[in-house]
Amino acid sequence: MSVACSSSDNKTAVEEPLADVSGQWKSLFNGKDMDHWKIKIAKHELDENYGNTFRVEDGMLKVRYDEYTDFDKQYGHIFYDESFSAYLLHLEYRFVGDQAPAGEGWALRNSGAMLHGQDPRTMLKDQNFPISIEGQLLGGDGEHDRTTSNLCTPGTNVVMEGELFTPHCVKSTSKTYHGEQWVSADFLVLADSVVQHIVEGDTVLTYYSPQIGGGNVDPVDPAIKQDGKMLTEGFISLQSESHPIDFRKVEIFDLAPYMKDKNELKKVLQQLRER
Repeated sequence: MSVACSSSDNKTAVEEPLADVSGQWKSLFNGKDMDHWKIKIAKHELDENYGNTFRVEDGMLKVRYDEYTDFDKQYGHIFYDESFSAYLLHLEYRFVGDQAPAGEGWALRNSGAMLHGQDPRTMLKDQNFPISIEGQLLGGDGEHDRTTSNLCTPGTNVVMEGELFTPHCVKSTSKTYHGEQWVSADFLVLADSVVQHIVEGDTVLTYYSPQIGGGNVDPVDPAIKQDGKMLTEGFISLQSESHPIDFRKVEIFDLAPYMKDKNELKKVLQQLRER
């Protein structure tokens, strides 16, 4: 597994081994409750956990729809109540069971980790997705190839291969993960310079300069959606898109203290190794 350390002008990229630096990882999910998390579900007010969508059971953060009669495009997100700028996010997830009634076809075995997201307190009641960079999590259908840790861009754009990338989604180079197996996903985010998606130790996608722009968020407050504004920080959230999913680990390594000194940042990235 490798990560890239890049300056904000995207001219420098140094690959270093990814690793666990002892004692500096923080669990965002304590396995007991949803303390320090905020819920925003489309068509509902902030912190209204409609249908008990987000719940903690068996030491896992679960997304469920057994109390829904119709999904009705009630896309939901659970936000950790703290903003981050530079970090390594580690998730362990699995898709389970059947999709909610009336879930969209594209949302089968579909969820996401939203990075550099807007503050949930600024979302409109009916807003479907937060302005954010999405690490799209997809499960295989048992037959076809289907990559995970893809990129989707609700209300955002990024730079890829030196050019502004404006399509809504792009596939990663990951393998397909069928069934209900656990999958390990890491997201390296270095402010507004570089973002990498890592699956089971393999770097599967790299892009640069995350910024507000584009569409696929509706409705949205125009005072919040300032197109062209660079995303230097934001909130992390996990998605509810109509298919049940479990998260057993949600951990973060805060890299912000090292961002002012490239040599120190490089040393930290050099110390990181496979977890």
